[in-house]
Amino acid sequence: MKIDVYNMEGKKVDAVELPAEIFEAPVRVDLMHQAFVRQMANARLGTHKTKVRSEVSGGGRKPWRQKGTGRARQGSTRAAQWVGGGKIHTPMPRDYSQKMPQKMRLAALRSALSAKAGDNGLILVDSMTLPEAKTRAMAKALNVLAGESSVLILIPSTDEGYELVGRTARNLPDVKTLDVSYLNIRDLLKYDRVVMPVSAIEAIQAHLG
Repeated sequence: MKIDVYNMEGKKVDAVELPAEIFEAPVRVDLMHQAFVRQMANARLGTHKTKVRSEVSGGGRKPWRQKGTGRARQGSTRAAQWVGGGKIHTPMPRDYSQKMPQKMRLAALRSALSAKAGDNGLILVDSMTLPEAKTRAMAKALNVLAGESSVLILIPSTDEGYELVGRTARNLPDVKTLDVSYLNIRDLLKYDRVVMPVSAIEAIQAHLG
């Protein structure tokens, strides 16, 4: 697959051939769904907790005698039917994490990138340099390249050369800057367009194998 390369002014300057093993891989919707569910599940803390009857303070004395009052028998004011009592069948701490083989996770990423490339959702630029280190300059460039679409900016590394990209895009709505080494299925599916410099292709190849 050959794709055009633009500069930050939106003018075509070159064309490059994308590696077929990554950007022309079979689009496996089932793998992408499984990887997405896994990532969202692994982000859950699972620290929810309510107190059961044995953990609620108080309730040691029997409220009234067993027989002769005409009322229902009660053994503790901390039973579930009492206000302030313990809870029944409520959330307890648990681990929501799911496992997925690495080969399947990488295949899901390749599927997502192939889907973006096949749907004109991938935009390559020759470099991410801006005329000035201002948010408005980045906003103008992204508007020319991607229009009103939400944008995921992939950068090869977070060194000083690309630190400016993150700072200028930080306050833009529907825009996120991501290092290639942190590439994940949620961000690829969440954003409409992926904008990245040509140098990021080599970094993606190294990351996805």
